[in-house]
Amino acid sequence: MEVSIQTLMRRKIFVRSLQKSRVCLTLPYVPHYVAAPPTKENLEYADLAIIDISKAATEEGRAALAIELKEALLNNGFFYVVNHGYSKAQTARMFDIADVPFSAVTDDEKQTYVSTRRETGSVQGYTLLQYTDTDGRVRDQLEQYSTNRDVTERRHPEALRPLLPEIQEFNKHNHFNVLHPILRVIARSLELPEDTLVNNHDYDAVGETAVRFIKYHPRTEEEEIETKNVWLRGHTDLGSITILWSQPVAALQIQTREGEWRWIRHLENALVVNAGDTMEFLSGGYYKGTIHRVVQPPVDQRNYTRLGVFYFSMPNDDVKLVPMVESPVLKRVGIQRRCDDSEALTMEQWRKARSRAYDHSKLKGGNEKGIEEEIIDGVVVKHYN
Repeated sequence: MEVSIQTLMRRKIFVRSLQKSRVCLTLPYVPHYVAAPPTKENLEYADLAIIDISKAATEEGRAALAIELKEALLNNGFFYVVNHGYSKAQTARMFDIADVPFSAVTDDEKQTYVSTRRETGSVQGYTLLQYTDTDGRVRDQLEQYSTNRDVTERRHPEALRPLLPEIQEFNKHNHFNVLHPILRVIARSLELPEDTLVNNHDYDAVGETAVRFIKYHPRTEEEEIETKNVWLRGHTDLGSITILWSQPVAALQIQTREGEWRWIRHLENALVVNAGDTMEFLSGGYYKGTIHRVVQPPVDQRNYTRLGVFYFSMPNDDVKLVPMVESPVLKRVGIQRRCDDSEALTMEQWRKARSRAYDHSKLKGGNEKGIEEEIIDGVVVKHYN
Protein backbone atom coordinates (compact mmCIF):
# COMPACT_ATOMS: atom_id res chain seq x y z
CA MET A 1 0.00 0.00 0.00
CA GLU A 2 1.36 3.42 -0.94
CA VAL A 3 2.27 5.63 2.01
CA SER A 4 2.11 9.40 1.61
CA ILE A 5 4.76 11.87 2.74
CA GLN A 6 2.20 13.32 5.18
CA THR A 7 1.61 9.91 6.78
CA LEU A 8 5.33 9.31 7.16
CA MET A 9 5.81 12.72 8.74
CA ARG A 10 3.03 11.96 11.22
CA ARG A 11 4.80 8.71 12.09
CA LYS A 12 8.02 10.63 12.55
CA ILE A 13 6.35 13.11 14.89
CA PHE A 14 4.76 10.21 16.81
CA VAL A 15 8.11 8.44 17.23
CA ARG A 16 9.78 11.65 18.36
CA SER A 17 7.03 12.24 20.89
CA LEU A 18 7.67 8.77 22.27
CA GLN A 19 11.37 9.56 22.51
CA LYS A 20 10.72 12.80 24.37
CA SER A 21 8.30 11.10 26.74
CA ARG A 22 10.98 8.64 27.77
CA VAL A 23 12.57 11.23 30.05
CA CYS A 24 9.43 11.01 32.21
CA LEU A 25 9.57 7.23 32.48
CA THR A 26 11.64 5.03 34.72
CA LEU A 27 13.57 2.81 32.34
CA PRO A 28 14.82 -0.63 33.38
CA TYR A 29 18.33 -0.64 34.77
CA VAL A 30 21.03 -1.66 32.30
CA PRO A 31 24.76 -1.80 33.14
CA HIS A 32 26.75 0.78 31.22
CA TYR A 33 28.83 -0.62 28.37
CA VAL A 34 32.28 0.98 28.47
CA ALA A 35 33.54 1.39 24.92
CA ALA A 36 37.13 2.02 23.89
CA PRO A 37 38.39 5.60 23.63
CA PRO A 38 38.82 6.67 19.98
CA THR A 39 42.14 5.58 18.53
CA LYS A 40 44.99 8.06 18.37
CA GLU A 41 46.76 6.23 15.57
CA ASN A 42 47.18 7.90 12.20
CA LEU A 43 45.11 5.68 9.91
CA GLU A 44 44.27 6.01 6.23
CA TYR A 45 40.58 6.86 6.40
CA ALA A 46 38.06 6.76 3.59
CA ASP A 47 36.74 10.17 2.59
CA LEU A 48 33.00 9.61 3.01
CA ALA A 49 30.14 12.02 2.35
CA ILE A 50 28.09 13.22 5.33
CA ILE A 51 24.35 13.17 4.62
CA ASP A 52 22.08 15.35 6.75
CA ILE A 53 18.96 13.20 6.70
CA SER A 54 16.82 15.89 8.33
CA LYS A 55 16.81 17.64 4.93
CA ALA A 56 14.66 14.82 3.58
CA ALA A 57 11.63 16.39 5.28
CA THR A 58 11.23 18.91 2.42
CA GLU A 59 10.94 18.65 -1.35
CA GLU A 60 13.90 20.97 -1.81
CA GLY A 61 15.99 18.98 0.65
CA ARG A 62 15.26 15.65 -1.05
CA ALA A 63 16.21 17.11 -4.42
CA ALA A 64 19.59 18.19 -3.03
CA LEU A 65 20.12 14.91 -1.16
CA ALA A 66 19.43 12.89 -4.32
CA ILE A 67 22.52 14.44 -5.90
CA GLU A 68 24.65 13.98 -2.77
CA LEU A 69 23.56 10.40 -2.21
CA LYS A 70 24.05 9.44 -5.83
CA GLU A 71 27.65 10.67 -5.73
CA ALA A 72 28.29 8.94 -2.40
CA LEU A 73 26.97 5.59 -3.61
CA LEU A 74 28.83 5.74 -6.92
CA ASN A 75 32.12 6.92 -5.39
CA ASN A 76 32.35 4.80 -2.22
CA GLY A 77 29.09 2.97 -1.58
CA PHE A 78 29.39 4.10 2.05
CA PHE A 79 28.34 7.38 3.63
CA TYR A 80 27.59 8.92 7.04
CA VAL A 81 24.14 10.02 8.17
CA VAL A 82 23.70 12.75 10.77
CA ASN A 83 20.72 14.52 12.35
CA HIS A 84 18.79 11.25 12.41
CA GLY A 85 16.65 12.09 15.44
CA TYR A 86 18.35 10.18 18.27
CA SER A 87 20.26 12.13 20.90
CA LYS A 88 23.69 11.08 22.17
CA ALA A 89 22.07 9.87 25.37
CA GLN A 90 19.55 7.73 23.50
CA THR A 91 22.30 6.25 21.34
CA ALA A 92 24.42 5.46 24.40
CA ARG A 93 21.41 3.75 25.98
CA MET A 94 21.02 1.54 22.91
CA PHE A 95 24.65 0.44 23.12
CA ASP A 96 24.10 -0.43 26.78
CA ILE A 97 21.09 -2.52 25.72
CA ALA A 98 23.06 -4.09 22.86
CA ASP A 99 25.55 -5.58 25.32
CA VAL A 100 22.88 -7.26 27.46
CA PRO A 101 22.38 -10.41 25.30
CA PHE A 102 26.12 -11.05 25.49
CA SER A 103 27.20 -10.01 29.00
CA ALA A 104 24.01 -10.67 31.01
CA VAL A 105 23.02 -14.05 29.56
CA THR A 106 24.74 -17.31 30.46
CA ASP A 107 26.17 -19.60 27.81
CA ASP A 108 23.56 -22.24 28.72
CA GLU A 109 20.67 -19.81 28.25
CA LYS A 110 22.12 -18.59 24.95
CA GLN A 111 21.84 -22.13 23.61
CA THR A 112 18.07 -21.94 24.13
CA TYR A 113 17.82 -19.01 21.71
CA VAL A 114 20.23 -20.06 18.98
CA SER A 115 19.14 -19.11 15.45
CA THR A 116 18.04 -21.73 12.94
CA ARG A 117 19.99 -20.20 10.08
CA ARG A 118 21.41 -23.54 8.93
CA GLU A 119 18.00 -25.22 8.86
CA THR A 120 15.64 -22.38 7.87
CA GLY A 121 17.85 -19.48 6.81
CA SER A 122 16.52 -17.31 9.66
CA VAL A 123 19.15 -15.42 11.67
CA GLN A 124 16.80 -14.44 14.51
CA GLY A 125 18.36 -15.27 17.86
CA TYR A 126 22.01 -16.03 18.55
CA THR A 127 24.82 -16.80 16.17
CA LEU A 128 27.37 -17.86 18.74
CA LEU A 129 31.13 -17.50 18.97
CA GLN A 130 33.28 -19.56 16.61
CA TYR A 131 30.47 -20.10 14.12
CA THR A 132 32.64 -19.38 11.08
CA ASP A 133 36.29 -19.54 10.15
CA THR A 134 38.36 -16.96 8.35
CA ASP A 135 40.87 -19.20 6.62
CA GLY A 136 39.84 -22.79 7.30
CA ARG A 137 41.76 -22.95 10.57
CA VAL A 138 40.81 -20.09 12.91
CA ARG A 139 37.25 -19.79 14.16
CA ASP A 140 35.72 -16.35 14.53
CA GLN A 141 35.49 -14.37 17.78
CA LEU A 142 32.19 -12.63 17.20
CA GLU A 143 28.70 -13.36 18.47
CA GLN A 144 25.43 -11.95 17.22
CA TYR A 145 21.92 -11.47 18.49
CA SER A 146 19.26 -10.65 15.93
CA THR A 147 15.71 -9.51 16.65
CA ASN A 148 12.69 -9.19 14.42
CA ARG A 149 10.88 -5.92 13.75
CA ASP A 150 8.05 -7.43 15.76
CA VAL A 151 9.97 -8.28 18.92
CA THR A 152 7.07 -10.42 20.15
CA GLU A 153 7.45 -12.87 17.26
CA ARG A 154 9.76 -15.10 19.26
CA ARG A 155 10.97 -15.53 22.82
CA HIS A 156 14.04 -13.72 24.15
CA PRO A 157 16.51 -14.26 27.00
CA GLU A 158 15.14 -13.21 30.38
CA ALA A 159 17.56 -10.28 30.80
CA LEU A 160 16.40 -8.78 27.50
CA ARG A 161 12.64 -8.98 28.08
CA PRO A 162 12.20 -5.74 30.08
CA LEU A 163 14.05 -3.92 27.26
CA LEU A 164 11.90 -5.13 24.38
CA PRO A 165 9.73 -1.97 24.20
CA GLU A 166 12.86 0.13 23.68
CA ILE A 167 14.20 -2.27 21.05
CA GLN A 168 10.82 -2.17 19.28
CA GLU A 169 10.90 1.63 19.28
CA PHE A 170 14.48 1.53 17.96
CA ASN A 171 13.39 -0.74 15.10
CA LYS A 172 10.69 1.77 14.13
CA HIS A 173 13.07 4.70 14.36
CA ASN A 174 15.58 3.05 12.03
CA HIS A 175 12.86 2.05 9.60
CA PHE A 176 10.75 5.19 9.33
CA ASN A 177 13.22 7.96 10.22
CA VAL A 178 16.38 6.64 8.54
CA LEU A 179 15.71 3.84 6.04
CA HIS A 180 12.61 5.23 4.36
CA PRO A 181 14.08 8.72 3.77
CA ILE A 182 17.20 7.11 2.29
CA LEU A 183 15.11 4.86 0.02
CA ARG A 184 13.01 7.82 -1.06
CA VAL A 185 16.12 9.78 -2.01
CA ILE A 186 17.65 6.81 -3.84
CA ALA A 187 14.48 6.37 -5.90
CA ARG A 188 14.58 10.06 -6.74
CA SER A 189 18.22 9.72 -7.85
CA LEU A 190 17.04 7.05 -10.31
CA GLU A 191 14.29 9.42 -11.52
CA LEU A 192 11.60 7.12 -10.15
CA PRO A 193 8.58 8.01 -7.99
CA GLU A 194 9.87 8.60 -4.49
CA ASP A 195 7.89 5.78 -2.91
CA THR A 196 9.10 3.11 -5.37
CA LEU A 197 11.53 1.51 -2.92
CA VAL A 198 9.61 2.50 0.20
CA ASN A 199 6.67 0.44 -1.06
CA ASN A 200 8.98 -2.59 -1.28
CA HIS A 201 10.21 -2.10 2.30
CA ASP A 202 7.04 -2.23 4.39
CA TYR A 203 7.53 -2.30 8.13
CA ASP A 204 4.79 -4.87 8.69
CA ALA A 205 5.66 -7.14 5.76
CA VAL A 206 7.06 -10.64 6.17
CA GLY A 207 10.86 -10.61 6.20
CA GLU A 208 13.93 -10.20 8.39
CA THR A 209 14.70 -6.50 8.27
CA ALA A 210 15.60 -5.79 11.89
CA VAL A 211 18.04 -4.63 14.54
CA ARG A 212 21.05 -6.85 15.12
CA PHE A 213 23.71 -6.63 17.83
CA ILE A 214 27.22 -7.96 17.13
CA LYS A 215 30.08 -8.21 19.62
CA TYR A 216 33.67 -8.84 18.55
CA HIS A 217 36.09 -10.18 21.15
CA PRO A 218 39.89 -9.77 21.05
CA ARG A 219 41.86 -12.67 19.59
CA THR A 220 45.16 -14.26 20.50
CA GLU A 221 48.40 -13.29 18.81
CA GLU A 222 48.57 -16.73 17.20
CA GLU A 223 45.11 -16.27 15.70
CA GLU A 224 46.04 -12.87 14.32
CA ILE A 225 49.13 -14.32 12.64
CA GLU A 226 47.14 -17.19 11.13
CA THR A 227 44.52 -14.85 9.66
CA LYS A 228 46.85 -11.95 8.77
CA ASN A 229 44.82 -9.77 11.18
CA VAL A 230 41.55 -10.19 9.24
CA TRP A 231 38.54 -10.76 11.50
CA LEU A 232 35.88 -10.91 8.78
CA ARG A 233 36.80 -11.35 5.13
CA GLY A 234 35.88 -8.81 2.51
CA HIS A 235 32.26 -9.24 1.45
CA THR A 236 29.10 -7.46 0.42
CA ASP A 237 25.93 -7.45 2.52
CA LEU A 238 22.97 -9.46 1.26
CA GLY A 239 20.29 -6.81 1.85
CA SER A 240 19.48 -3.44 0.34
CA ILE A 241 20.71 -0.90 2.92
CA THR A 242 22.80 -1.55 6.04
CA ILE A 243 22.72 1.00 8.87
CA LEU A 244 25.58 0.82 11.39
CA TRP A 245 25.50 3.07 14.45
CA SER A 246 29.03 4.43 14.63
CA GLN A 247 31.18 3.13 17.51
CA PRO A 248 34.78 4.04 18.41
CA VAL A 249 36.75 0.83 17.76
CA ALA A 250 38.49 1.20 14.39
CA ALA A 251 38.18 -2.15 12.59
CA LEU A 252 35.84 -1.62 9.65
CA GLN A 253 37.48 -1.05 6.27
CA ILE A 254 36.03 -0.53 2.81
CA GLN A 255 37.61 -1.36 -0.50
CA THR A 256 37.87 1.68 -2.73
CA ARG A 257 37.06 1.61 -6.43
CA GLU A 258 40.85 1.45 -6.95
CA GLY A 259 41.05 -1.75 -4.88
CA GLU A 260 42.68 -0.21 -1.78
CA TRP A 261 41.49 -0.78 1.78
CA ARG A 262 40.61 2.33 3.80
CA TRP A 263 39.45 2.65 7.42
CA ILE A 264 36.06 3.99 8.46
CA ARG A 265 36.44 6.88 10.91
CA HIS A 266 34.21 7.01 13.99
CA LEU A 267 31.89 10.02 14.10
CA GLU A 268 30.05 10.39 17.39
CA ASN A 269 26.31 9.77 17.11
CA ALA A 270 26.53 9.33 13.35
CA LEU A 271 25.39 6.39 11.24
CA VAL A 272 27.53 4.53 8.72
CA VAL A 273 25.37 3.42 5.79
CA ASN A 274 26.12 1.20 2.81
CA ALA A 275 24.39 -0.50 -0.09
CA GLY A 276 24.14 -4.28 -0.32
CA ASP A 277 23.61 -6.93 -3.00
CA THR A 278 19.85 -6.47 -3.09
CA MET A 279 20.23 -2.80 -4.00
CA GLU A 280 22.59 -3.91 -6.77
CA PHE A 281 19.93 -6.32 -8.10
CA LEU A 282 17.19 -3.70 -8.00
CA SER A 283 19.29 -0.92 -9.50
CA GLY A 284 20.56 -3.09 -12.33
CA GLY A 285 24.16 -2.81 -11.14
CA TYR A 286 24.07 0.99 -10.97
CA TYR A 287 24.48 1.05 -7.19
CA LYS A 288 26.75 -1.84 -6.32
CA GLY A 289 27.02 -3.74 -3.05
CA THR A 290 29.99 -2.22 -1.24
CA ILE A 291 32.97 -4.43 -0.40
CA HIS A 292 34.03 -4.16 3.24
CA ARG A 293 35.82 -6.20 5.90
CA VAL A 294 36.69 -6.18 9.62
CA VAL A 295 40.32 -6.29 10.75
CA GLN A 296 42.28 -6.19 13.99
CA PRO A 297 41.93 -2.77 15.66
CA PRO A 298 44.89 -0.41 16.17
CA VAL A 299 47.27 -1.13 19.08
CA ASP A 300 45.61 1.31 21.47
CA GLN A 301 42.23 -0.46 21.10
CA ARG A 302 43.20 -4.12 20.96
CA ASN A 303 42.18 -5.01 24.50
CA TYR A 304 38.61 -3.78 24.04
CA THR A 305 35.57 -5.56 22.71
CA ARG A 306 33.89 -4.02 19.66
CA LEU A 307 30.13 -3.75 20.01
CA GLY A 308 28.06 -3.10 16.89
CA VAL A 309 24.45 -1.93 16.58
CA PHE A 310 23.03 -2.56 13.11
CA TYR A 311 19.81 -2.28 11.16
CA PHE A 312 20.00 -4.70 8.24
CA SER A 313 17.24 -3.85 5.77
CA MET A 314 15.78 -5.99 3.01
CA PRO A 315 12.77 -5.66 0.70
CA ASN A 316 9.60 -7.55 1.54
CA ASP A 317 10.03 -11.32 1.18
CA ASP A 318 7.79 -11.49 -1.91
CA VAL A 319 9.74 -8.87 -3.89
CA LYS A 320 11.40 -10.35 -6.99
CA LEU A 321 14.98 -9.11 -7.28
CA VAL A 322 14.89 -7.77 -10.83
CA PRO A 323 16.11 -4.37 -12.08
CA MET A 324 13.76 -1.42 -11.97
CA VAL A 325 13.78 -1.13 -15.75
CA GLU A 326 11.34 1.78 -15.69
CA SER A 327 14.10 4.04 -14.34
CA PRO A 328 15.11 6.65 -16.96
CA VAL A 329 18.62 6.60 -15.47
CA LEU A 330 19.01 2.85 -16.02
CA LYS A 331 17.65 3.19 -19.53
CA ARG A 332 20.40 5.71 -20.28
CA VAL A 333 23.35 3.96 -18.65
CA GLY A 334 22.34 0.35 -19.32
CA ILE A 335 21.59 -2.52 -16.97
CA GLN A 336 24.12 -5.02 -15.56
CA ARG A 337 22.26 -8.13 -14.46
CA ARG A 338 23.77 -10.76 -12.17
CA CYS A 339 21.31 -13.32 -13.50
CA ASP A 340 18.55 -13.51 -16.10
CA ASP A 341 15.26 -11.97 -14.99
CA SER A 342 13.48 -15.27 -15.54
CA GLU A 343 15.81 -16.88 -12.99
CA ALA A 344 15.75 -14.04 -10.46
CA LEU A 345 15.04 -14.94 -6.85
CA THR A 346 12.60 -13.38 -4.45
CA MET A 347 13.99 -11.63 -1.41
CA GLU A 348 12.95 -14.57 0.75
CA GLN A 349 14.81 -17.05 -1.47
CA TRP A 350 17.92 -14.87 -1.60
CA ARG A 351 18.18 -14.14 2.13
CA LYS A 352 17.59 -17.76 3.09
CA ALA A 353 20.12 -19.06 0.57
CA ARG A 354 22.78 -16.56 1.67
CA SER A 355 22.13 -17.22 5.36
CA ARG A 356 22.25 -21.00 4.98
CA ALA A 357 25.44 -20.78 2.94
CA TYR A 358 27.23 -18.67 5.55
CA ASP A 359 30.37 -20.71 6.36
CA HIS A 360 28.93 -23.82 4.68
CA SER A 361 29.68 -23.24 1.00
CA LYS A 362 32.81 -24.42 -0.71
CA LEU A 363 34.73 -21.44 -2.00
CA LYS A 364 36.72 -21.66 -5.23
CA GLY A 365 39.40 -19.40 -6.59
CA GLY A 366 38.04 -16.84 -9.01
CA ASN A 367 39.62 -15.19 -12.01
CA GLU A 368 40.75 -12.24 -9.91
CA LYS A 369 43.70 -12.40 -7.52
CA GLY A 370 42.74 -12.71 -3.86
CA ILE A 371 39.09 -13.40 -4.62
CA GLU A 372 37.20 -16.61 -3.93
CA GLU A 373 33.73 -17.36 -5.26
CA GLU A 374 30.67 -19.41 -4.42
CA ILE A 375 27.53 -19.97 -6.46
CA ILE A 376 24.27 -19.39 -4.55
CA ASP A 377 21.16 -20.32 -6.53
CA GLY A 378 22.89 -19.40 -9.77
CA VAL A 379 24.33 -16.10 -8.53
CA VAL A 380 28.10 -15.61 -8.14
CA VAL A 381 29.03 -14.29 -4.69
CA LYS A 382 32.59 -13.10 -4.15
CA HIS A 383 34.74 -13.13 -1.01
CA TYR A 384 37.76 -10.82 -0.83
CA ASN A 385 40.85 -11.99 1.03
